[in-house]
Amino acid sequence: MGGISETCSVCGAGFEVQFRYQMEEKDGGFSFFCSQKCLEKSQLGGEAGAALATCDACAKRFTPDLVSQVLYVAGRRHYACSLGCRAQLVREAKGARLGDIAAAAAGPSEGLPSTRRDAPAARAGGRGGAEAGAPAPPERADPVGAGMAVATAAPAGVPAGAAAARHPGELRAQQGAVAVPLSPAGGAKRPAQAPPRPAGVPRCLAVFNHKGGTGKTTTAVSVAAGLAARGKRVLLVDTDAQGNVSVSLGAGAERSLYHVLVMGLRVADAIKAVRPNLDLLPSNETLAAAELYLAGRQNRDRVLSDRLSAAAADYDYVVLDCSPSLSLMNQNALVFADSVLVPVACDYLSLVGVRQVIKTVKNVNTLLHHPVQIWGVLPTFFDGRAKIAREAVSTMTQHFGERCLPPIRQAIKVKEAPAQGQTIFEYAPGTPAADDYLAVVDRIIESRERGAVGSDAGAARDPGSWSADRAGAATERPGAAAGA
Repeated sequence: MGGISETCSVCGAGFEVQFRYQMEEKDGGFSFFCSQKCLEKSQLGGEAGAALATCDACAKRFTPDLVSQVLYVAGRRHYACSLGCRAQLVREAKGARLGDIAAAAAGPSEGLPSTRRDAPAARAGGRGGAEAGAPAPPERADPVGAGMAVATAAPAGVPAGAAAARHPGELRAQQGAVAVPLSPAGGAKRPAQAPPRPAGVPRCLAVFNHKGGTGKTTTAVSVAAGLAARGKRVLLVDTDAQGNVSVSLGAGAERSLYHVLVMGLRVADAIKAVRPNLDLLPSNETLAAAELYLAGRQNRDRVLSDRLSAAAADYDYVVLDCSPSLSLMNQNALVFADSVLVPVACDYLSLVGVRQVIKTVKNVNTLLHHPVQIWGVLPTFFDGRAKIAREAVSTMTQHFGERCLPPIRQAIKVKEAPAQGQTIFEYAPGTPAADDYLAVVDRIIESRERGAVGSDAGAARDPGSWSADRAGAATERPGAAAGA
């Protein structure tokens, strides 16, 4: 894995960042450590005996000298001056309800929050908008990823009900703040969000299918290259640890999506211009380790969106090549995207796999509350001489209507192009497959300009409109739609 050249925040020595522990996100910035010794020195707050650390639970200044006094929550370092403060930080990280924290601070017989000023949990639960005897809102994860609100005690002279919900970055702005999961039952308001893009207007397009061997990478590369050839500014993002996009374009890269997601590298420092109007954010085998990083993050389905949203604003289109699996990385890609293009090989097993894609898109809509939809289904490896290929296209056309795009005809040139590090338009321009992909590109541009998917006549308007039952019927008898 290529390292990042940085300067140690403790000793000032230059070094190459190779491991996750060597960089740490804190207070909106990053600190870098060339060795374990510098990391330990940073955790001690400087020279021995200097009380430079601040407890993140009670704001007490102290000198950390025990392992238990330093803990990592959501990838960030926190300090706890006592086991009680440590327990409070752990409860907050798990999304504990305000009523639960207040109850934990209550006396054994009174059942009310303690008023002792030296009890951090009591201060947290005293006036946070919930009483010990009142029912607490149901605990649930925030599916929209709006973060955490902070309920704080109202200042003197301000009514108790006027305590405001603050941004996650202000979690510790006031002493005794308590993280409260956002939920309709809790009454906390979500921060204003940018209005969603109109449905059916692709700008961030995920090329996705659970089944392998359907031509996802070839489709992603061809669509991105075609859009760039039409004068559009395009960012191609490889979210597959196999790294086949870089190979297909003949582009090597030292920095990858892993560095952006895990190490906080700026997107502009990781992308590489591979063609006119076409930039690539590559991946390689190191991306597999990012799954572990994502699993430990809050709002883990939105890390990719948080990292790429600002950079994506500089492009007309963003195309994401997804891996053939239902992984956290793919969930991140679908939450970042507004539309999904599903390549489907013209065979029976690929047709069966479309059902899982429908279910996944439904789950992203209903569980993660992100309005992504299936923009198009693209038959690939189409051989008009094969009966199963004709039946597969007929079945998909019957169930998806205008969202079933014209098929990509099978050609040996499509398989030869990656070996030369070229796109199909460079290696074999004017061939049937190249013309077929250009037709898809023109359809994407046209649908965005018109603000609709094709003519939308007879198309399935809901991303999950091809129900599992109908999909099952289609795959049980794929020849029925073709009149076989």
